[in-house]
Amino acid sequence: MSFNTTFANDLLKLILQATAIANLADNAATSPLTSVYLALHTADPGAAGTQSTNEISYTGYARVAVARTSGGWSISNNVANPVANIDFGEMTAGTGGTVTHVSVGVASSGATKILLRGTLTPNIVVANGVTPRVKTTSSLTLVTT
Repeated sequence: MSFNTTFANDLLKLILQATAIANLADNAATSPLTSVYLALHTADPGAAGTQSTNEISYTGYARVAVARTSGGWSISNNVANPVANIDFGEMTAGTGGTVTHVSVGVASSGATKILLRGTLTPNIVVANGVTPRVKTTSSLTLVTT
């Protein structure tokens, strides 16, 4: 099964912008998330994975919190883009690697639930002195076919 474009937009807005879906879902929980956390992966974490599955590891790396608002994400045609570039910590030591995937989750660390995941284009080669950046042109797409 897949989503139609209108509902895909609604779902992305619920997850990334905290915008209610009329008569279906709202964000009025006692303590709703105000941010989601973007993680970098060296391979697809997979449908059953967590945010720590294939997550890159180097000195200086940490997941980045992105506000659950239209100031954090723009959404159109079932595609979400960061409103501003998302910079991760500079690699100062470690093994690094090539970032091929990103995930959106609910916590700053640990084997937490993935809300969205996808490939990152272009890939980012992380080595000493590199500050990984997810650009505003990077996108997360919900399948609608």
